[in-house]
Amino acid sequence: MNRRHLLAAATLLPFTARAAEWPERPIRLIIPFAAGTSTDIMGRIAAGHLSRGLGQPVVADNRTGAGGTVGALAAAQAAPDGYTLFFGTSGTQATNPAMMPGLAYDPERDFAPISSFAKTAVILAVRPQLGVKDLAGFITLAKQRVVSIGSAGTGTTGHLTQAQLDLATGIRTTHVPYRDAGRGLADLLNGTLDGFVYHPVGLAEFIRSGAMQPLALTGERRHFLFPDLPTMAEAGAPGVVVEGWWALFAPARTPAPIIARVNALTLAALRDEATVTELRRQGLEVMGGSPAELATSLHAELAKQRHLVRVANITPE
Repeated sequence: MNRRHLLAAATLLPFTARAAEWPERPIRLIIPFAAGTSTDIMGRIAAGHLSRGLGQPVVADNRTGAGGTVGALAAAQAAPDGYTLFFGTSGTQATNPAMMPGLAYDPERDFAPISSFAKTAVILAVRPQLGVKDLAGFITLAKQRVVSIGSAGTGTTGHLTQAQLDLATGIRTTHVPYRDAGRGLADLLNGTLDGFVYHPVGLAEFIRSGAMQPLALTGERRHFLFPDLPTMAEAGAPGVVVEGWWALFAPARTPAPIIARVNALTLAALRDEATVTELRRQGLEVMGGSPAELATSLHAELAKQRHLVRVANITPE
């Protein structure tokens, strides 16, 4: 071994030793949204499994604000020693970076991917009084008059769906963002709004009662809660695939042995029957995978969303 290789090995020794001894104290898991949200619920599920597997408390740290960017920045700036993890979302890691070019963190440069956790597609539903039963009928109507589509805010999966649908089909719908999804659903029910895009669980009661007419789902595959509901591609809008997702990250340069250990525990958690049952109860699809797979999917998602934001001229509220 030459002198250069000896120096390199000596430099790595402290990091290797620290990774082998890790964890020696509690770990914090930064969750970028408030307690009680889907992100918080899933983050705490992950924290519980990691605590048991690592023999140290993994403490949920809700860092809220600015669409998740406050928590993401705190995680990006944390020491890469394995004592800070981050429960990121498609919003914090893809949509916000695509919409906010001056963002203080880079989702690829400043984070070490660990594992994907869960994902969900969304559903476009309309008020029955609109008189359309499928996506083809909706597209025909939208070519004849102005049609409004609401979502739970700018840059959400609902907004991205509306933008992609317009681009894919040549229609021009009016996007109506709501800070509170409940108000958007109320406006759809009272006839103020024509359509709304939201999570399957959030729409399930209204769809089953007949208060809302579902048209299509934005996933690559049909959803287990609505097996008869076609995807956008099946319904006549190929390329309209929008899925919200959640994943575990660490600050960049966190030692690889630590990343590998957290990945293994996360995958074990996602095989746990109670975890799978809870995620499905929320309408979520279990994911998993390697750090490399998460890095690849994040890179592709960033490119896709940056293109959509540019072409559809989506800007922050």
